[in-house]
Amino acid sequence: MMPAEIIPPMLERLREEHPNARYELDWTTPFELLIATVLAAQCTDERVNKVTATLFKKYPGPRAFAEADTTELEEDLKPTGFYKQKTKSVQAISRELLARFDGEVPTTIEQLTTLPGVARKSANVVLNTAFDMPTGIIVDTHVARVSQRMGLSRKDKPEEIERDLMKIVDQSDWTFFGPATVLHGRYTCMAKKPQCATCGMSDLCAKNGV
Repeated sequence: MMPAEIIPPMLERLREEHPNARYELDWTTPFELLIATVLAAQCTDERVNKVTATLFKKYPGPRAFAEADTTELEEDLKPTGFYKQKTKSVQAISRELLARFDGEVPTTIEQLTTLPGVARKSANVVLNTAFDMPTGIIVDTHVARVSQRMGLSRKDKPEEIERDLMKIVDQSDWTFFGPATVLHGRYTCMAKKPQCATCGMSDLCAKNGV
């Protein structure tokens, strides 16, 4: 099957498998989602959620993060790994938001990606999830793996995989397709021991690299 032919049945099955698909980071404001996304680099969503459950109470908003004692914040972020760099990023983002956007998370991908350490994936997570804006398709490690295995893209770089997906998935489906494919990759099409025997996409899948 050609990539474009795979998408309609794939979407139908994703809706059956994950009808209420959501990105699995916990948040109550777009700012919290942005910070959680930064913390999720090289860390599981589960661990990030444990950290942010208390973190966002201690630091309620960008000003609290911007003015936080750096050493203390490093300790708070330590469980997420790479905590020194993440502390720098979180404080830099918070200060930029206060200086340039009145403390509010901007709602265009062009503005979001000017913030320190915020690439397209993180920007799409925030805009797709917090604002329901189809600015692009979230391509994390799970979406990249599923796309390559199923033959939807032969590219390796996330930005190039995203471009391939945006050509074959209708824009109206972008905000669902990303989170749903993340869940499919996390729980069915895993990096090790993918569940091909019970996978609902098996007949659609090229099984590249499996």
